[in-house]
Amino acid sequence: MTKLSGKTALVTGASRGIGRASALALARMGAQVLVHYSSGVKEADAVVAEIRRAGGRADAVAADLSAPDGAHRLARQVRAVVGDRLDILVANAGASKSVTIEDTTVEDFDKLFAVNVRAPFFLVQQLLPIMCTDSSIVLVSSLAAHAYIGTLSAYAATKGAVDTLVKHFAAVLGERGIRVNAVAPGVVATDMSSFTKTDTGRDFTLSIQALKRLAGPDDIGSVVAFLASDDARWISGDTVRVDGGSKL
Repeated sequence: MTKLSGKTALVTGASRGIGRASALALARMGAQVLVHYSSGVKEADAVVAEIRRAGGRADAVAADLSAPDGAHRLARQVRAVVGDRLDILVANAGASKSVTIEDTTVEDFDKLFAVNVRAPFFLVQQLLPIMCTDSSIVLVSSLAAHAYIGTLSAYAATKGAVDTLVKHFAAVLGERGIRVNAVAPGVVATDMSSFTKTDTGRDFTLSIQALKRLAGPDDIGSVVAFLASDDARWISGDTVRVDGGSKL
């Protein structure tokens, strides 16, 4: 597939899970992909190697997005690799913590908002100068933004903020020809959702879904690639639920 041939893409948190699946899906469609990671250098290098073996173009870039200047540092690296053109930004990197309201600390709260909200906001800010007409930004929301899912109140608040940013970004950047959307996964079998490996976790997941199977990262990555492509040229300001019919 060559729908994204000649396009450049940055995927944050792309060393594993949904980010990895998104990076591979974009590469299969012809995009040059920058694979961002924070600490998983071996995993990120493996994603880059997989893309290159398939004939694609990819590079790894590292930054700690929980740091106040993390997004700014990453943006400088991106510009050093792609120059003055970035067509696709997938802000996937995220932090999650299941904790009761009573046990949530200030440090927990601040880190969740730093990675899940502050970093995407400032990545968009810093990369806007090199995003051209017909560019696409895809943020990652969550089922937890609009439905109660266990002890995830602080995490859910960050994803509610993401849904709000999507609408504001889309409204402001539409004049530049830049589309902004989000995907809202349900429970996905990744390292972040390790409870799906237990019988109890699997049973709970299936109980809240219309489609009775566990989702994998590829189920989400393919939708990310769709939103980044010209096939989604008339979609902006939307959060697309990709959750197997959860909490209907």
